[in-house]
Amino acid sequence: MFALACQEQLLPGDTLERKWEFATANGYSAIELRGRGDLAFRDRLPELRRAAAHGVVMPTVCVEMAHFLGAFDAELRRDAIAQLRSQLSVVADIGGRGVMTPATYGMFSRRLPPFEPPRSPEEDREVLLAGLAELGEHAAREGVRLYLEPLNRYEDHMVNRLDQAAELVRATGLDSVQVAADTYHMNIEEDDPAAALLAVAPYLGHVQVSESNRCQPGTGHLDWPAVLGALAAAGYDGYLALECRPRGEPAAAVAAVPTFLRRAAG
Repeated sequence: MFALACQEQLLPGDTLERKWEFATANGYSAIELRGRGDLAFRDRLPELRRAAAHGVVMPTVCVEMAHFLGAFDAELRRDAIAQLRSQLSVVADIGGRGVMTPATYGMFSRRLPPFEPPRSPEEDREVLLAGLAELGEHAAREGVRLYLEPLNRYEDHMVNRLDQAAELVRATGLDSVQVAADTYHMNIEEDDPAAALLAVAPYLGHVQVSESNRCQPGTGHLDWPAVLGALAAAGYDGYLALECRPRGEPAAAVAAVPTFLRRAAG
């Protein structure tokens, strides 16, 4: 069975150590952190070091910023890259694996008016490759990885499917840049989620799990045996990190996920 992680905001407790107690008691083996902008994640370093010293496993960071490396504005792109460089250094400091980021979030969608973005697809690609190369080189120096997450068509106009992310990863030529898969976004964008995972297996570095409705696994219509079977066939050895909006009583909903996924895996 895969190692399971839970995002920190989903776990009860007012410290990472208390969150860790709940997580391990309910079948999780790691906590996925949230990386806010304005260097807030760097400012948490004393807290994170203390938690690591108490045995809390914190392998990955999911960014929570106002803008990203694919922003239309050059100054915002520079800030996003600076934030991610800092987060990569911090996660390396605490013995983690890497940081995941989308190309953008909520900046533009071709599915909503005005439909045509102010930058061409060729310019989008140039911007993304430049940012991924800089961040990938920094990640390599720090001994960690950057994970590129596709978002659905209503949240990002550039990278929606796993194969699109994998193509950009290949183009960087860097082992320190990998693909992050999120089962919620895949449910919208992938014709066959299991096949999509197998197709990008050499580039897959991280997986987030939630249902077709963005709630916890088991509340929607995703084919979990197929998804988990594909990850097993792909030889995926990373974490499955829970990112969801809990349906029902939050702590009980989060606690039920490990048992559900283990049963679905067979």
